[in-house]
Amino acid sequence: MTSGPSRRLILAAPAILIASRVRGQDAVPGQAAVILDDAAHLSQLRAIAIWSGGQELAARGYGRWTPDRPTNIKSASKSVISALAGIAIARGLFSGADQPVATILRGDLPDDPDPRLARVTIGNLLSMQTGMERKSGANYGQWVNSANWVRSALAAPFVGDPGGPMLYSTASTHLVSAALTRASGRTTLDLARDWLRIPGFQIAGWERDPQGIYLGGNEMAMSTRALMAFGATYASGGMAGGRLIIPEGWIGQSWRRRTQSAFTGAGYGYGWFLARMAGRAVNYGWGYGGQMIYVAPATGSRPPLAIAMTSDSDQPSGATGYRNRLHALAERLVAAL
Repeated sequence: MTSGPSRRLILAAPAILIASRVRGQDAVPGQAAVILDDAAHLSQLRAIAIWSGGQELAARGYGRWTPDRPTNIKSASKSVISALAGIAIARGLFSGADQPVATILRGDLPDDPDPRLARVTIGNLLSMQTGMERKSGANYGQWVNSANWVRSALAAPFVGDPGGPMLYSTASTHLVSAALTRASGRTTLDLARDWLRIPGFQIAGWERDPQGIYLGGNEMAMSTRALMAFGATYASGGMAGGRLIIPEGWIGQSWRRRTQSAFTGAGYGYGWFLARMAGRAVNYGWGYGGQMIYVAPATGSRPPLAIAMTSDSDQPSGATGYRNRLHALAERLVAAL
């Protein structure tokens, strides 16, 4: 959601430019096709990709962008970190969401830690309920310019108790990335490539901290179609390519309301915001500038749905009202599909 304009990402794989579908190739009904045409007036919008009921319905690029061109998805990557944490629990690398992070990152704890640090769990990190000072917004630059991001995050002063109100902080999800790295002995990118074997999903670039740990929850590049494929896996109950990728129980835990954003009032679970659109539950990841993945589970006769949107990652989306325009666009598409 936050963290400011993009830093320069070095792509781990070349950008694959594939011509986006023209309107005649879209599988969406006429009303949805008109909505996609109307979206062209959003000057920050780069691409939209839609999946429902087992297939891609549409993938549109706007301006010079295509839905296959990697872009920085910013804090929408927090949903990816959440997925990896859930898989780590299922594989026994973490004992559960209630495992204290201090048991994994012992070597990076302050010399005289606040006693509350021992109570901060993996779940608290994912729901932004650590009670620790935020390292997003005004504090983000100082944090990422520190010599050791993990130690700096663990040394942050407490402004509340663990399990209290949501304090949105990219440092929290970075600590999850660090915990994944320490518990597995592998990089988070390696884990993502191994565990998230989702057809069409690929992380094209990802920034590391000074110790080589991939930044949990920001500065991750992927295409709009790749983001859609990730959302489609959640929409399908964790299934992709005929395999269970994300434990279905973890999806339910991630979409359970645990707190709410002080900025928007939206509910928040483990790396996902919670909402309702057009009479349906819709859970979404949100990155700075308007990087969005919306997932609507199947309900009644309506099939599951995933909508990915990417935008200019150097322009704000919250204070300008652009995020709300994307929500309105998503709701129109949910209603039409």
